[in-house]
Amino acid sequence: MPSLNLAIARLVNTGTDSFAIWVVNAPYPSGYVLHDCVWLPHLSQAWLEWQQMFAGHSRLDISPRGTPKEANPLPLDFVVPTSGQTTSYSSRLMQYLGISLWSWVFDGPILNSFERSRGIAMGQHTRLRVLLEIRDPDLIALPWEIMQREPGQSAISLSQHILFSRTTSEVEPLPYLRSDQALNILLVLGEEEKQLQLEQEAAILEQTLSNGSVVANNYGACAPCMVHTLLQPTPQELIQQLETKAYNVLFYAGHGQKGPDGGLLFLRPGMTLNGMELAQVLTRTGVKLTVFNACWGAQPDAVHHQAMAHSSLAEVLIRQGVPAVLAMRDEIAPHESHTFIHAFAGALRKRLPIDEAVAEARQQLLALYKFNQPAWTLPILYLHPDYNGEIIRSFDEGITELPETSIPGIASMLPHACLRSLLLGGKTWSLRPGVTRIGRTADNDIVIPEPSVSKRHAEILCRNTLTEGSPVRTYYLQDLSTYGTTWVLQANDWQQIHRQEVPLHSGMQLKFGSTKSQPWVFIIEHASV
Repeated sequence: MPSLNLAIARLVNTGTDSFAIWVVNAPYPSGYVLHDCVWLPHLSQAWLEWQQMFAGHSRLDISPRGTPKEANPLPLDFVVPTSGQTTSYSSRLMQYLGISLWSWVFDGPILNSFERSRGIAMGQHTRLRVLLEIRDPDLIALPWEIMQREPGQSAISLSQHILFSRTTSEVEPLPYLRSDQALNILLVLGEEEKQLQLEQEAAILEQTLSNGSVVANNYGACAPCMVHTLLQPTPQELIQQLETKAYNVLFYAGHGQKGPDGGLLFLRPGMTLNGMELAQVLTRTGVKLTVFNACWGAQPDAVHHQAMAHSSLAEVLIRQGVPAVLAMRDEIAPHESHTFIHAFAGALRKRLPIDEAVAEARQQLLALYKFNQPAWTLPILYLHPDYNGEIIRSFDEGITELPETSIPGIASMLPHACLRSLLLGGKTWSLRPGVTRIGRTADNDIVIPEPSVSKRHAEILCRNTLTEGSPVRTYYLQDLSTYGTTWVLQANDWQQIHRQEVPLHSGMQLKFGSTKSQPWVFIIEHASV
């Protein structure tokens, strides 16, 4: 998918209102352009009025720093409705700020680069992925998602032709990311200011995340989803759970607070976790997406109405190498958040990339809670610049995944497999039809209690496909171990697999841990007739 990455930074030696906007990444060589501009007073005034009308936090100033702003009200006719009908002031303020931000960003050579990049995407029959990097902390809190080219056109985050997210280039490298076939979600419900019934909240969210959307189910391409719930865990319990299983999504709902180190998540009374602490375990355990249904997750901390650089939870996690972070820019009502999560989970289960799933869920918020309300502007998505947004593998063209229950008797038509220890009196483990997890701890499907075996050491993936109308079942071995200590016997020699996925054939011998570990043989049993 073609990508256009833009960066905005304040020019420190040319006055506090001077900025540079440039292209960090473009789908064609001459698209890397630079544009200098000045932050205009009407933008500051529109932002001030936006905060007075919509924001649940104290005022955040932009520039000039330390000088009082003149409160010149915007004219009531700053946007003329195209239909000739009167609209509310909130709608016109929303539109005015969106159009003003668009005009400021997409000007001169930046607009030319954007237009040509969009043309390239259209020529490839796909969307243009636009990533915006705000390097000046004073501009982080602005709702860039509402940027709108002109009245009557969609905001950039609602467009059918653009996928919009935020990013930063000052990041740690992406960790190794597993190739997953299912959503494996850890749902954490922490301390809540309003003292909601956590069990009831957990049940609603778990049902929402597990069921996804009706649309996904109707298409029959709905990916499997597993949800494990923790109610007010201690930090140690949360970290241990993340290290125990191969979660690809962490979902947190509860109280959050802004702070200089990524803010605080209140797990339980008296026990908090800040963004820096959480980032370490997320990157170590390979979580791809972290979702925060908490206050201020995408909002920077501030001192004397001035934002602190790199202080929001979303920024801290992305800078530490977390692939994707979805957080709320401001407060969001429970019914709005449940609507968003329901639509978002359904879009993920349709195997959509994260930014496309966010756009679909945002459109649902707009349809239900209206353009002149801030609900659809609240979810803020940050993507690592090297991440394509894929959580679970999409279907390859020409290959159709075949569910076990889609055709009566299909299970008896396909072969089954097992893993058998070659030690005298060793165990035989039947392999699951989806993913079989192998490791040292008891939560794995196949437990190998040897010191050289990792807690989450490897997975055996079973894939059912239709080839020329006939069902075919294939198996693959994927190494997840800390030091790549999974071995396959090939040509009478033990070959090491390190973070790789290899096809398995009946009779193939395997070892997990050191080369002195017990050998196993992979066996495909004949299908019943």
